[in-house]
Amino acid sequence: PLVGVLCGVLWYVCANLPLPAMVRAAGFCLIPIWVTGGIHLDGYADTCDALCSYGDTQKKLDILKDPHCGAFAVIRLCSYFVAYFALCCCVQFTPQVGAVWLLALVLERACSGYAVAAFPLVRRVLGCLSIVLAVALFALGGGVLVLAAGVALWRYHRVAVKQFGGITGDLAGWFLQKAELYMLAALVFCQWKGFL
Repeated sequence: PLVGVLCGVLWYVCANLPLPAMVRAAGFCLIPIWVTGGIHLDGYADTCDALCSYGDTQKKLDILKDPHCGAFAVIRLCSYFVAYFALCCCVQFTPQVGAVWLLALVLERACSGYAVAAFPLVRRVLGCLSIVLAVALFALGGGVLVLAAGVALWRYHRVAVKQFGGITGDLAGWFLQKAELYMLAALVFCQWKGFL
């Protein structure tokens, strides 16, 4: 979750630099990659390839282990970045939006950690953190982002169990990227509707 804090702080710094709007939006897109080294995008790409194979569970798991990037990974990554960049162009950054987005970035990572945590104490801590973050987001007017994270988490569980027989590191990266994109769309929606 602390990686989410760092990404949120860097978003705030980027928002306050005297940059043209498109450059600022590009910075918003690149910050999570610079901070994480793109590890979650790797999982996203591998999972997209596996899901698009329509093979059985074992074939999908084999695709996750394959170090090569398939056509569907490239297509989905390009689509992801076009959508992410377009949404970043729509964000009207304010201190409230910065706080909401920082909490959302922490929430997605808390949810991801919660989903993979094997130790009950870790699960409890991350579950409580997720609840606290959700309450804070609702209080700041970002309740739609919590709903978006919930949808992403529900989809993550469903895909992981049904398509792969459980959670893997690549699936965790896939979830994180999906949750971030869903919450960014929710952020733009909240601004468009005047909630933020």
